[in-house]
Amino acid sequence: MIYLGIWFYLILQRLLELRHAKSNEKYQKAQGAIEIQDPYYKLIVWVHTLFFLALLIEAYNHHQLQATLSVIWFICFILLQLLRFWLLQTMGRFWNTKVIVLPGAKLVNKGLFCVVKHPNYWIVFFEFIVISLLFHAYWSAIIFPILHIGLMSKRIPMENRALEKYNEGRGGW
Repeated sequence: MIYLGIWFYLILQRLLELRHAKSNEKYQKAQGAIEIQDPYYKLIVWVHTLFFLALLIEAYNHHQLQATLSVIWFICFILLQLLRFWLLQTMGRFWNTKVIVLPGAKLVNKGLFCVVKHPNYWIVFFEFIVISLLFHAYWSAIIFPILHIGLMSKRIPMENRALEKYNEGRGGW
């Protein structure tokens, strides 16, 4: 039962984040922001959707959602959730699932951004691993981080180019 609770929590969280992203998108565009056409966006959404479906199916097939919850993976999950909330708080109205750039705006350079470049993508990478291991979904722990790396190898350079272009040489990450 705990697995279904965590799974529904994650689904609700992601749906609320999409709503928050849409609100931020409207706000940013009202300020003059430009949405960069991302040929990978729909694929990213599909990968995330497939992850949650695969996670549930694999966990059910492996242990009928009845295995003992690993304390270590649960603690890692909570830590990643805290990092995720910190990131959303740090980025404020600039957080989005799309590549949207406000020309001339200063880049966010506080919080996790002082520690690592593109912390949001790192958090998602580790979430794919940790959530999968928490659910004992070992194939998902392998497949989805690899898919994420492939997609981010395309998206991050595109995002950096957009930040460089619209922030007058102040650079991306």
